[in-house]
Amino acid sequence: MKQNKRNVYLSNIEVEKALQSISDQLKNNFDKPNLESIKVIEALERVTATPVFARYSSPNFNASAMDGIAVKAIATFGASEGNPLLLHRNKDFIYVDTGDPIHEPYDSVIMIEDVVELDENTVEIIKAASPWQHIRPIGEDIVANELIIPSNHKIRPVDMGALLSAGITDIWVYRKPKVGIIPTGTEIIEPGEPMQMGSIIESNSRVFEAMVKELGGEPRRYKTVPDDYKMLKDNIEKAIDENDLVIVNAGSSAGLEDYTASLVSELGRVLVHGIAAKPGKPTILGIVKDKPIIGIPGYPVSAYFVFETFAKPLIKKFQGLRDEERRLVEAVVSKRIISSLQHREYIRMKIGRVDGKLIATPLNRGAGVTMSLVRADGVLVVPQNSEGIEAGETVQVELLKELTEINNTIVSIGSHDLLMDLVGNFMHNLGSKYFLSSAHVGSMGGIMAIKRGEAHIAPIHLLDEDSGLYNIAYIKKYLSNIDMAIIRGVSRIQGFIVQKGNPKQIKSFEDLLKKGILFVNRQRGAGTRMLVDYQLKLKNIDPDHVAGYHREMTTHMAVAAAVLSGSADVGVGVYSAAKAMELDFVPIGEEAYDFAIPSKYLETDMIQSFVKVLKSSEFKTSLEEMGGYRLENVGEVEMVGS
Repeated sequence: MKQNKRNVYLSNIEVEKALQSISDQLKNNFDKPNLESIKVIEALERVTATPVFARYSSPNFNASAMDGIAVKAIATFGASEGNPLLLHRNKDFIYVDTGDPIHEPYDSVIMIEDVVELDENTVEIIKAASPWQHIRPIGEDIVANELIIPSNHKIRPVDMGALLSAGITDIWVYRKPKVGIIPTGTEIIEPGEPMQMGSIIESNSRVFEAMVKELGGEPRRYKTVPDDYKMLKDNIEKAIDENDLVIVNAGSSAGLEDYTASLVSELGRVLVHGIAAKPGKPTILGIVKDKPIIGIPGYPVSAYFVFETFAKPLIKKFQGLRDEERRLVEAVVSKRIISSLQHREYIRMKIGRVDGKLIATPLNRGAGVTMSLVRADGVLVVPQNSEGIEAGETVQVELLKELTEINNTIVSIGSHDLLMDLVGNFMHNLGSKYFLSSAHVGSMGGIMAIKRGEAHIAPIHLLDEDSGLYNIAYIKKYLSNIDMAIIRGVSRIQGFIVQKGNPKQIKSFEDLLKKGILFVNRQRGAGTRMLVDYQLKLKNIDPDHVAGYHREMTTHMAVAAAVLSGSADVGVGVYSAAKAMELDFVPIGEEAYDFAIPSKYLETDMIQSFVKVLKSSEFKTSLEEMGGYRLENVGEVEMVGS
């Protein structure tokens, strides 16, 4: 049975209300949890269903805390350096090792270091012992019937040790919730299968699997189901019978082949279809056979945030756990963020500490940009009914990485180049404790970030039209009130990135005016964009006559990808990007790609580590392999006068 009726969203409900809606429907599930008894030695990170009390005391006898002799304390009174006391073995003392039981009549232990052995049966002491000295009494660590760990407690290695010491071998825990994961889509292929036009490699379900395991659940991934109503129905019914929670990935939107909402409605109840969140709007929350089912959108970023928002708290509740508090820090936003009034928005951020304050720079906000999650240090949640956040505003950001790592991060804001990824990698490989956070906002964006005190360095390649030189003039013009320096980078080749074989025979800027030529540009403020504008002005070419001039990309690799995909015939970028995409390249000329830096940072350990990488043979070898760079002065420092 194939359904061809287009779905519509049933709601645009606030996130909290949506979560409360499904939680209320599952109250009985959480009030009557599934429990099981397991061995303590297998209980790591399981959650206790009941409080656990000690069976035995530990130690369960009075035990020597030292190697030495056990004595009757009263018999040692009066011993001193001036009045040494002789003790006889088996009459006045016995030898004991650490952990040995102490029996009557002995009630004290003298360390062996404080004993002078005169012969095998006689010792001398020069200091009296106090009663119960160096003896671990019964129950010093654990007392029988004492609470060891409470219910709803995630068991740690130290907890296992305490339980075993208290004589506990088996405990009651919450069963691991079984989570069924159904990837869908006719276009989906498994990793390693041949890639064809229109194919999408399925990865979301593997991310869900890992997240379920992290949360203590038991994932069960089903084979990808094509966009077929009956097949999807059969798989959902099977998954509902076999699991405590079911996730259907993709097919939750309003397309003709998005069947999830209809199937949940047919098999049970749809509680929510459409939440006031971006990404993640077409989320489905439903109940089938008293079990929760979540329809999660297919875009990777949407999938991640919907799982975090809805699946994660449910998986925790099945185990008697509450959601932990978010790790929030205050940070200054380096770039204006415009947001919709209709949705809560989750924005991935790069974070670093500059002059004592945390600086947060937004990454690509697209729902399909997986790398924005990989690169993110934190997430900014812009609430519904907010129009956005201004640059320089202080916000709360949820951390995805440890603050110690962020505090050791060089904040680089400015122009994009593939070498920035190499620098970040080599800082680890060459033994540095520092990290590199690189946000790509263009050369002028980097200059302004330095001006606002929001970056340590700004990669720039800005051509001065009057002098024909790069970078120095812009630093003097815009940063004259700051004591500045330049760390010399590379001379890199800019040129036309064109399709293999250059079928459109693009060799000059004049060729961009040819009929049928589609150009792709860089964003305003990018050095490459300024180079393009300079060349167009020089050749008296009206930008509005260049088809595609107003289509903007934020990186050289994005320009190359547009050409590779055929959505553009040509773009201007660096040779290394063309080579990485196996495209052809028509050189325009060389430019200086340098790093503007306030001179106060030059002697910091972080920047010294950065310079060390630039000068390293490993880094230079990698750049030579990439091609398109000259490295004569890389890593050299030049002060910039006002």
